[in-house]
Amino acid sequence: MANSPDCDLKSLSPLQLFERVTEQGEKVRALKAGKAPKDEIDAAVRMLLSLKLSYKTATGQDYQAGLPPKDLVLINNGTTKEEDEDLVDPWNVQTSNAKGVDYDKLIVRFGSSKIDTDLINRIERAIGQKPHHFLRRGIFFSHRDMDQILDAYENKKPFYLYTGRGPSSQAMHVGHLIPFLFTKWLQEVFDVPLVIQLTDDEKYLWKDMTVEKAYEYARENAKDIIACGFDINKTFIFSDLDYLGTSAGFYKNIVKVQKHVTFNQVKGIFGFTDSDCIGKISFPAIQAAPSFSSSFPQIFNGKENIQCLIPCAIDQDPYFRMTRDVAPRIGQPKPALLHSVFFPALQGAQTKMSASDPNSSIFLTDTPKQIKTKINKHAFSGGRDTIEEHRKYGGNCDVDVSFMYLTFFLEDDDRLEQLKQAYTSGELLTGELKKVLIETMQPLVAAHQERRKQVTDEIVKQFMTPRKLAFEF
Repeated sequence: MANSPDCDLKSLSPLQLFERVTEQGEKVRALKAGKAPKDEIDAAVRMLLSLKLSYKTATGQDYQAGLPPKDLVLINNGTTKEEDEDLVDPWNVQTSNAKGVDYDKLIVRFGSSKIDTDLINRIERAIGQKPHHFLRRGIFFSHRDMDQILDAYENKKPFYLYTGRGPSSQAMHVGHLIPFLFTKWLQEVFDVPLVIQLTDDEKYLWKDMTVEKAYEYARENAKDIIACGFDINKTFIFSDLDYLGTSAGFYKNIVKVQKHVTFNQVKGIFGFTDSDCIGKISFPAIQAAPSFSSSFPQIFNGKENIQCLIPCAIDQDPYFRMTRDVAPRIGQPKPALLHSVFFPALQGAQTKMSASDPNSSIFLTDTPKQIKTKINKHAFSGGRDTIEEHRKYGGNCDVDVSFMYLTFFLEDDDRLEQLKQAYTSGELLTGELKKVLIETMQPLVAAHQERRKQVTDEIVKQFMTPRKLAFEF
């Protein structure tokens, strides 16, 4: 029973405890207002105090009405210390472990499936070529229903890709490229339509910026996305602020999702509070809607039963757990997902990068000199304190950010393995490993900048115009 003092409060998350305290506080007020017997009020007050104490123990802070903890997914890394827990939600990623988030535990917590060797081999058989190095190296590590997508492909049934970007700043960093580089590969090997959502409405609701600035960022970010090499005949990029006002199909799906998700559910998933603006509360339905082909009648000829595959970082999964729960109730197929790990900040894998901290990552606008300086000055090292110690004991690739970045961007498997062996043995020094990363990132960013220069406002307009793509449905 919720009000039983014997209830095992230790199993509750901070957010669940917060909700218990809030409910109990309302109960106490109702009992007092209704002039209930004194012993009944006293028992309810004792329960309230007990819940507040449990909340303080779990969070390290006093309960404050209307100010819940963020809806953080807590993953215990095999210890009982609070500081050794990973915190993951759509807006925050924190871990005290220098290796980064424990993704195996995150899979268990989120209830997704590990991308194992069998699935990678099946993808290879289906497409007739070597899988992307993001799959081979576990950068995309988790999935939901990817086997169904492969079933559809093998049976010549259509599906489509959907990914997105929240345009919070004008300049994107190299970590932002990960889902787009992988999505481009998926589009090419499976030859399917792609929709890319720019959630400029979300950024306006969450950030201190004007609607006009959010829309401007969306168009600027679109140039970086287009520069990844997407096919204009197979790709539709849209701004929510633009497209929502023009597509009846898109809005109908938003309303259907909104009707089937309660305020309590959305509070539980995303940690919204009574003081959040109603735009935030309704936004998850807008991120859900592109999962349904009827949101794009111009592409799919009005067909509603075409399954969607969403490549995204694992922190976006709460949106699509909600979507998958709602889909059958509105007569839509559940979207499938491929989840990537987080791209580490230069300072270490404990946090995601921040677009507001220029030294937390390599930005797509950085010069060769800036890239060199950032890596040499800020890239967290897994090396030893002295050259002598490093030669004797070797470096730690599990925590070395330069090696992590090379795992993402160095395509040559043999070269990566050579570097790992040399660094682990102490043969390769930290400065030498950083030099390899500098020589990898400088041409990569420079080539991106050259491609971006070719992306005119007219090209952006063409990508963002609702239209039929090069597919028949």
